[in-house]
Amino acid sequence: MIGWGDVYKVVAAMAPLYFALGLGYGSVRWWRFFTAEQCAAINTMVVYFSMPFFTFDFVVRTDPFAMNYRVIAADAVSKAIAIAAMAAWARTRCGCAAAKAGAQSWSITGFSLAALNNTLVVGVPLLDAMYGRWAQDLVVQIAVVQSMVWFPLLLMAFELRKAWVVLARNPNVYASVLGVVWACIAYRWHLSLPGIVTGSLQQERVIACGAGLTALGMALRFVAGPLATLVGAAALGLRGDVLHLAIIQAALPQSIASFVFAKEYGLHADVLSTAVIFGTLISLPILIAYYAVLGFV
Repeated sequence: MIGWGDVYKVVAAMAPLYFALGLGYGSVRWWRFFTAEQCAAINTMVVYFSMPFFTFDFVVRTDPFAMNYRVIAADAVSKAIAIAAMAAWARTRCGCAAAKAGAQSWSITGFSLAALNNTLVVGVPLLDAMYGRWAQDLVVQIAVVQSMVWFPLLLMAFELRKAWVVLARNPNVYASVLGVVWACIAYRWHLSLPGIVTGSLQQERVIACGAGLTALGMALRFVAGPLATLVGAAALGLRGDVLHLAIIQAALPQSIASFVFAKEYGLHADVLSTAVIFGTLISLPILIAYYAVLGFV
């Protein structure tokens, strides 16, 4: 049975994170301490300097011979399910090439929302308050694998998308092909180019992260992610508190690193930003609800 003392420990563990989140948000939106250019520079510094050193620091402190490989395997299964689901959704999208490219881009963002959680900043203090030191050690192990395997895969997807976008926008790629096609048509039917040729202009669609996308992001983060983890944990035979920990860590707020990478590569950064800020704000009652419900299982 979950008592008020347990709830207080969880709230006390999360309170400093809410304070830091509010301070950072207010310094940009309300007090205007940082401009957009300064925020972009800070984001770049975090990508190339802060995160690598931070990742190296906590990875070297983890004993690879003391890892719980069943928990790590269950987490891997859940992330593989998320990848398969996003890939299947992208393949079922029909329409023009732009629609398919958009689906592929959203599949990257969907995987980030469903599978990449804030294991260190939120997970370590929260799960330590819920279950104790052993839970903290397990979530650090999951964070290590996430940094070694899943974030590099995310970066690879970003780089492939970036390379494809650059290639697709280079007129040298398709100019000769279009020229040959037009030449075949023109010389076959003796046509000539009109005096005024109207080309199509490529425009980027800017989609604001409104209520619909926010709801989708929260559903992927707090419902789809834990469900995928439940399937993976059941397949690996996890039981008891270890199963509870695996599910709760999957329901942690959105990974900050996933937003940092999305901002750097320019892919749905507004969606990931909303997931980090709004998801962290609403995560406390959701995680307490998971904690209470799992206490009866």
